[in-house]
Amino acid sequence: MKSEKWMVEHIQDLKGKVIIVTGANSGLGFEAAKVFAKKDATVILACRSITRAETAKEKIMKVYPKSQLMIIPLDLESFESIKVFVNIFQQKFTRLDVLLNNAGIMTVPYGKTEDGLERQNGINHYGHFALTAQLFPLLKKTAGSRIVNVSSVAHRMGKMNFVDPLFEKQRYSKFKSYGRSKLSNLLFTYELDRRIREKGLDIKVLAAHPGVADTSLMRYMNINGILKPLYRLFAKFINTAYTGALPEIRASVDPDVQSGTYYGPKGLPFTKKKPVVVKSNKASHRVDYALKLWELSEKITNQKFEF
Repeated sequence: MKSEKWMVEHIQDLKGKVIIVTGANSGLGFEAAKVFAKKDATVILACRSITRAETAKEKIMKVYPKSQLMIIPLDLESFESIKVFVNIFQQKFTRLDVLLNNAGIMTVPYGKTEDGLERQNGINHYGHFALTAQLFPLLKKTAGSRIVNVSSVAHRMGKMNFVDPLFEKQRYSKFKSYGRSKLSNLLFTYELDRRIREKGLDIKVLAAHPGVADTSLMRYMNINGILKPLYRLFAKFINTAYTGALPEIRASVDPDVQSGTYYGPKGLPFTKKKPVVVKSNKASHRVDYALKLWELSEKITNQKFEF
C-alpha cells in the first residue's frame, strides 16, 4: 500500500489486540481510542481523571455499544502512579499489542511533578519513559507489538541542555520547555528503535505528530486581543482532533509501517492532509544526544529497559 493511499477504512479487524492509550479522555487520544474501539480492539483508557475517562467511555459506548473499554488510572506526574498502573494492567492482561504514548501538556506555567520534575518534560518525556520501561517485558512477549510516541512540529524549536535539563537554574520558558520535551520524544523513539533492532526483537517503535490541531492543549496559548478573531479564522483550516489523530492511529495499526519512522500530515503541518512519513530535524537524529538523554532518563526515573 502506497504511503499516500492509507485511510482509516483500511484498518483491519483488531479483535484480540490490547491497546493502551495514555490521555484517552480527550483530544487526539480520545479520537484514537474511538477508532480502535470501532475495530474491536480491547482499549485501555489510561487517564489521570477517572471522571473524564468515564465520560469518554460513555461517549464511545454510545456510538459503539460492543466496545471493549477499560479505565485504569494513570497520572504521568507520579512515578508511583505509573507503577500502580503497570501492576493493575499486568494482573488483567498477558499481552500488550500497542502502547500509544499520547498524553501530554503544552506551554503550561512553571510547575513541578509529584517527584519534583519540571512538569512539561516530567510528563511528556520522563513519565512515558518510565511507563514504557515497565511495560517493556510484556511488549517483548507479544508478537508484532509496537510503541508509538507522540511528538510535535515544536520539536524543531527544542534545544537539549544536559547540564540543566529541567530548568532548575536557567529561566523557565514554557515554549522552550515544550520544544525540549517533544525533541526528547523523538530522541527516545530513535534510540529505543536502535536498541531493539540490535537485539532482534519483534517490536516496532514509531513517532507521530498531529500538525497544528485544535485541541484542549491550546488553552495556555494566551490568544487574546486582535489575535483572537484571526485565530478563529485560522481554526477553520487547521486539523480537528480527529484529523490530528490520524498520524498516531496509522503508526499504531498500519501493518506496512516501518520501525523508526515518524508520521505526520502530508505537506504543511496546519493542513488537513493524510498521514504520511515525515522528517524530523537533525537534532532529533543526534546519537550523542540520544545516549545522554537515555542515561539521564534512567537516572531520573530509576528505570531500565530489559532487552
